[in-house]
Amino acid sequence: MNAVPAPWTDRPVEVGLVGAGPWARAMHARVLAAGPETRLAAVWARRTDAAREAAAPYAAHVAASFEELLDRCEAVAFAVPPAVQAELAPLAAKRGKAVLLEKPLGPDLPAAHRVADAVAEAGVVSQLVLTKRYHPATRAFLGAARSFEATGARSCYLHGAFLGGEFATGWRLEHGALLDLGPHLLDLLDASVGPITGIRATGDPRRWTELTCTHENGAVSQASLSGAVAVPHALTRVELFGPDQPLVYDTAGIDHEECWPVLRHDFATAVRTGTPTPVDARRGLYLQGLLDRVTYD
Repeated sequence: MNAVPAPWTDRPVEVGLVGAGPWARAMHARVLAAGPETRLAAVWARRTDAAREAAAPYAAHVAASFEELLDRCEAVAFAVPPAVQAELAPLAAKRGKAVLLEKPLGPDLPAAHRVADAVAEAGVVSQLVLTKRYHPATRAFLGAARSFEATGARSCYLHGAFLGGEFATGWRLEHGALLDLGPHLLDLLDASVGPITGIRATGDPRRWTELTCTHENGAVSQASLSGAVAVPHALTRVELFGPDQPLVYDTAGIDHEECWPVLRHDFATAVRTGTPTPVDARRGLYLQGLLDRVTYD
């Protein structure tokens, strides 16, 4: 896909935002309001003052209830903890709203099933905010990986956000890096090496987790996950090894701001055309199924 989305010629998708925390303000509200593919129509959060703060810079409506938010939009973006998303996303889908979902879909596999099943039953468009999937460098890497014969791979996703600050939130500290960072890294390994058929883990998800994955094609990969290490910036790296020279993906040199126009364009295009996206609720359920199969030695 092109790095720069094609000019938007349709009317913007009216999106309601659920949530008003740090990630809702830093990414969702800002990106959805930037358009031209989308318009931030309304914001709802359980704390009205927080919703008002998130909506104010974009003159978006502050909904008094989740039901009012649904009345004012054609698509809903979720920037809330997994348990809250799993509670509310099925209600949005049943109302016929397209959904922009965070990972993981829910706090556990049954909750994720409820989200994915509701999306499937309603036949609405869904898309996951697997951030890195929308960067041109990621798409180039996955394109090259399709013709790469991988014998093995090693990878990491490491940062220090759990050590303190506004992203050291309750569900992240409770469940650790496996539930928060695991979907990103397992998605990249599964897409680049081949379908994952087994996972073993050692360590502690709140400190450091080491995953060993077996893949359908016989390859073996390793993944290091931690949100509790002091590093200058987040480290995300995937290295594929085989008969040819290694194929390497590293986010150190990429600008994550390049992800957002692509994500927004992909979502709006899917809503307007009714075409499913490859990174959708089904993909989220698949990734949650992988997380559910993790066993610690």
